[in-house]
Amino acid sequence: MRFPFSSTINSVLRLSETKEKILRNLFWSVVGKIVTLLGGLLVGIIVARYLGPEKYGLMNYVISIVTIFMIFSQFGFDLIEIREESKKPHLRDYIIGTVFYLRIALALITLLAIVIYVYTCEGDSYVRLLIMIYSISIILSAFNVARNHFTALVWNEYIVKTEIFRTLVGIALKIILLLYHASLTWFVLALLFDALLLATGYLVSYKKKIDNPLKWRFNSKVARYFIQQSFPLLLSGAAIIVYERIDQVMLGNMLDKTCVGHYSVAVRFVEILIFIPTIIAQTVSPILAKHYQENKQLYKRNAEIFLNITLWMSIIASVILCIISYPVIKLTFGSQYLPAVPILSIMSFKVIGAALAQTSGQLIIIEKRQKWVSLRNIIGCIVCIILNIILIGKYGAIGAAIVSIITIFVSGFITNLIISPYIHIFKMQVSSLIYGWKDIVYVRQLLK
Repeated sequence: MRFPFSSTINSVLRLSETKEKILRNLFWSVVGKIVTLLGGLLVGIIVARYLGPEKYGLMNYVISIVTIFMIFSQFGFDLIEIREESKKPHLRDYIIGTVFYLRIALALITLLAIVIYVYTCEGDSYVRLLIMIYSISIILSAFNVARNHFTALVWNEYIVKTEIFRTLVGIALKIILLLYHASLTWFVLALLFDALLLATGYLVSYKKKIDNPLKWRFNSKVARYFIQQSFPLLLSGAAIIVYERIDQVMLGNMLDKTCVGHYSVAVRFVEILIFIPTIIAQTVSPILAKHYQENKQLYKRNAEIFLNITLWMSIIASVILCIISYPVIKLTFGSQYLPAVPILSIMSFKVIGAALAQTSGQLIIIEKRQKWVSLRNIIGCIVCIILNIILIGKYGAIGAAIVSIITIFVSGFITNLIISPYIHIFKMQVSSLIYGWKDIVYVRQLLK
């Protein structure tokens, strides 16, 4: 299937075959992200209104715990797998097979760790049951190796179709559960079914478009290489997941699951707004990378415009969400979630920090200065845990919201000041915060 309107686009922009492929890949990435976010919001609204803050909070508490553990089963393999498959397509079956079997082994170890955790740290037998049910999704996540192969081929179309199908089926299933007045256990099982559906979809797509998954093979030499290459990414990825999810776990342990429910509602809307800097970065990064190779002066100017536009669009979006937080919560999740209003009013400004973090992260990758990226995330993780211990005890969910903003500003902004290779990016960020609003009119220049 060709990219929609590709003939028209080619006639206007005169795209090469490679650029058209990149544009088509970007299109499907955006479509998939939009459907996933809006579908997730719709499901969240439906389920949250039915379950109520306490049970909805418990469900998100369970998801957060399993997500934190899941990062260790992934071991940072994804990016390395994509890179190696792009460079060595002839070793496809050994690369995919080795990563798959490694992830299965790590998933089993992770499940054992979860069992130890729930029986030592969770006193409620029902919470233990829910965590153990959803933790099975860790094994199913190993099939993401098929997804990574499509990413390496720049074939996001097949990935996105699978994910859209999963999203639509998931919505339908949860509506059925509502009609039958199902318990929370069934909704957690539905989340597990989502993971099963996704894994199956990846395998079917792989078998249909690529080859038989039974040809995947394990190779010990490849395994050692991947473990060595992926360990730094594990540290960075673990730090990111921890500071994105630990707040809900700590709220559930230090306060109650109702607070987690209110907090999770605010997070839903913030995640949608964070899509703004994400899509701008995905669209502009390939162009900036080309400029960096060919014309450093042009790159510097366009990098400034990229940062300025992304940051100030995020600032505007944050202010708007802060202002309309009351009607947004009231009209979607309902009156029982109105305690989430002050949380959302504060957390809306997290989008600004996300813009600073994502734009600086893209510039670091383009300039090939990734050596110290893990340090940024680890510092952010440490700050997050320490401040949550202090502020959740004093201010509850409001404290967690404040910490989420501080954390992302520390990891994506302040750390650029203390890591010498990133100081020039910190200076650009400061300039953007002060003068960046002037560059919004130059948005078209970025696409040249």
